[in-house]
Amino acid sequence: MYRMRKDAPEVLLAHPGGPFWSRRDASSWTVPKGLCEPGELPLAAARREFREETGLRTEGPFHDLGTFRQPGGKLLSLWAVEGDCDPSTVKSNEFELEWPPHSGNHRKFPEIDRAAWFSISEALHKILKGQRPAIEELVKRVARNGQPSAHP
Repeated sequence: MYRMRKDAPEVLLAHPGGPFWSRRDASSWTVPKGLCEPGELPLAAARREFREETGLRTEGPFHDLGTFRQPGGKLLSLWAVEGDCDPSTVKSNEFELEWPPHSGNHRKFPEIDRAAWFSISEALHKILKGQRPAIEELVKRVARNGQPSAHP
């Protein structure tokens, strides 16, 4: 999700939940994302995952930013949609994890523990390294009217 502020886009990023990410900030934020279920169209999966991770519904138009290979080899297909929200209202689904490791204790953690709006320069500092190209692609494609162009 992006919004226009003073003729420049801001992007909504999510901070991963759980103990591994709790004290990390720079290069640890992400775009809300998840897995595409068998038979599910990628855009439908992106909209579902955004809703599950933020509690927010998105309305189009959606702009295909492309597919990006992550450092671990996974492919990440992303869309941009213009919108606005209060990040303090974001409510994520949860996952279960044995914590501390090898303790036999299982705890639930939110998939994302917070969300925030960032300028492009801030977002490039905050986002995971493998997702920076998606932010760069959004910037390249935002037209004067605040909408990403149809083609890169």
